[in-house]
Formats: sequence, structure tokens, C-alpha cells
Amino acid sequence: MNAPEPSSDVPLDLLIIGAGIGGVMSLYYARKAGLNALLVERQNVVGGLWATLPPWQDIQFGRCDWTLGDLPIAGEDQASIRDNIQAWVERFGLASSMRLGIEVTRASRIGDEWVVETAESTFRAKHLISATGAHNRPFIPEPERESVTLRELHSSQLREASDLRGRDVVVVGGGASAYDLLDLCFEHEARRVIWVYRNPRWMMPSLKPKNEAGSPRRMAKAQMEGASVDQLSVGFHAELVARYAKFGLQDIQPEDAFDLGRHQLIPARWRMIGNFPKIERHRAEVARIQGRTVTLSTGETVDADLLLWGTGYEIDLSFFANEALSGIRRHEELVAQCGCGVLAMSEPGLYFLAAGLESTGVAPWSYAMLARTLMSHLRGEATLEPVPLTRKINHFHYVPFLAARDPVNFPAGRWEEEFRQLALLHPPFEPLPIPDWTR
Repeated sequence: MNAPEPSSDVPLDLLIIGAGIGGVMSLYYARKAGLNALLVERQNVVGGLWATLPPWQDIQFGRCDWTLGDLPIAGEDQASIRDNIQAWVERFGLASSMRLGIEVTRASRIGDEWVVETAESTFRAKHLISATGAHNRPFIPEPERESVTLRELHSSQLREASDLRGRDVVVVGGGASAYDLLDLCFEHEARRVIWVYRNPRWMMPSLKPKNEAGSPRRMAKAQMEGASVDQLSVGFHAELVARYAKFGLQDIQPEDAFDLGRHQLIPARWRMIGNFPKIERHRAEVARIQGRTVTLSTGETVDADLLLWGTGYEIDLSFFANEALSGIRRHEELVAQCGCGVLAMSEPGLYFLAAGLESTGVAPWSYAMLARTLMSHLRGEATLEPVPLTRKINHFHYVPFLAARDPVNFPAGRWEEEFRQLALLHPPFEPLPIPDWTR
């Protein structure tokens, strides 16, 4: 699947780092825009994080919301998502513009070009997209450790969920990864489930599987009927509070009001909700691990067979020569340095595809919309300003945001009704169409 070596005399129009869904879609739209583009990926396979996640991992909504057009998708599980990303490469003949098994070691802005070094080659490009994702390195806290005998795993390292059966398990974290792990504990009959968390994130309590409870179609309709972020936030907050009360979850209800501009609407895990009274809960941090004993910041201790870190991911941008970028670890830090959620303000010709997409919505559709406008920007037909986002942009609210900056792909007098019809009338169990390259 490797492309020929680019000429060293003529710089590429665009180099893309990363073959996850964002990188692959960027390459698709770069080709549509007529740009001389190349994608490099350190793994030998397409799929980004989805290529290496455990088999039990799945998306937070139904398959019809992940895929676009008629690209095949078999389910919501890790293998199906990986194969769906590969389907983009095969359907649109992108392999000739990709090089796999190539790890970037350094990216520097020299003069008017980006110089990207790998162990095998050096590439030159006018523009660079970092599509390595907003979460690409597992984050594991570093408590004091002494003679540890219990098994520690990050959620991404738990290959066999059946290993939980009959075990005393500590789950650490208060977000989507921790909710997944708690759910797995009950699915695979852990003997004892201990949950350690500081501030649990908002979720949508339900006894439905998350793939059935997490569709964003209802929100899209409200957005294209004119509902503002604040109006939607107020409505969701009232619904969430009622659901927390219905399922007896008030003890883990976040204290601050739900805000779509700051929070993600996470579908709850139904086994976790159904077995909530059985979970031993500790609002604390892990301070020390000795033998198989976990000491918490409150001074409490628990003995366990297995400790699962559901603490999510951080960003690894260490390959950038610019220290202001290479030292970034948290998504919020990256967003603060990106105009319109994508345009790096510290270096010209640099774009971070995932910076503005940590929101409630469907990543593939948002990536496609953003990548299309980004290629227009590279061609000088759209304008992305060096002004950072102050709030997250969710799902169909992305449409007017991009339309104000991309008059070619959003023709005046047409786009409003087109997207309104898409939100209101598109069949609920059919994938959204691939956004056209309008020329």
C-alpha cells in the first residue's frame, strides 16, 4: 500500500500524518481538491487508534451514525470500525497516496515549507495536517508503587474482557472509559467492583445499550430548527437531572450544569446503571499501590486482583520541533493554540484536525465537513481565522460555523435549506451522505 517516494525537488502541497478516520478523510478531500498530497502512518495498517483497540471497544452510537454514504459497516465494534476506515481507502483508491509503517520523528517549519523527517525519508510540504488524534497516548497516573502484585491495565490494554470473571476489580476514572470498564465488569461477572473517581462526567442514564441510546439525530433536528447551544443545554440538563433521579444516581451527578459548549453527552452503560447499587464507590484518587492493596487519597484501602485505569488518553506531539507544540499533553491546551479549532496559530501552514472536534456529535461526519472546508482554505477559497474557539461546536451547529467561512462549499441561498432537509427528513436509520466536493 506504499506510494512511490515523492520528488525531493518539488514540495508536496500537503502532507498528512496519521491514517485514522480524520487522516483518511483529509486525503480523500485533498485528492478531490486536486492537491498533491501524501499520507504517512507509523503503523502498518489503516485505522489509527481503532486499529489497535481491544475487540470489546465500540462506538457510542449506532453504526448508521458512524458510516457515511454506502460505505460498508458490519457493526459498532472495534473490528467493524477499523474495517470501515479501510473501506474509504479501498473505495476511493487512496492507497497510492499513502505510506504505511513510516513514523515521523521530527517536523520543522523551515522557510516556507514543512520538513518532515522519518527514519527512512525526509518529506517537504507547503502544508501539514496532524491527524494523529486528540487522544493518541494512554494516560496512566503515577501513584507511589511498592512491590505491586495486583495486575494493572489501561483500558486500551485489556485485551480479553473475560479476564474479569471472578476477580476483585478496581476501576479508576470518571469518564467514558471508566463507564465502559464498569459495564464490562458486570457483563463478565467480576466478583467485586470498586470504583474510584474524582468528578464523574455527565452521562445520559438509560437501560438501553449505548449504541441504541446515543444517536445525535434528535439534536441535529433541533439545531437546524434554530435551537441555540444555550437552549439545548438547558433542555438536556433538565432531562439528565430527571434521569439521574429516576435511576438513583444522584450521588454521582456532576455539580455544574450541563453545557454543550463544555461537556460531552456520553451515553450511559446499561449494565453499570442496572447494577449501580453493587458498585463500591470512592470519591478519591489512588495514592499508593503496595502488593495488592490500593491506598486512596482519603486514607481508605482496598485489596484487589486487578486495577483498570479508565483514565483516558493524552496527546503526543513530541515529534514537533516547536517546543510550544511538542509539550502539549491535554486537548484543552491544543484548542487554545488553534484558530477555528484547526489552524495552528504558532506555525504557518499547520492544521490539527481533531482540535475542535471534542464534542457531542459524530466524528466521521464532522471530520468530513471540516476536511472539505480545510481543502478550500488551502486553495484560497475559504478563510479560517486565527481565533481560538471558546466553546465546543456540536454536530449540525458545525454547518453555519463552516458556512460563514467557506462560500464555495456552502452556496449562499442554498445551504440552509439543504442541511435543514438533511436534519429533518433524512431516514433515521440510513447513514448521512458523504459531503460533496462542490465545484
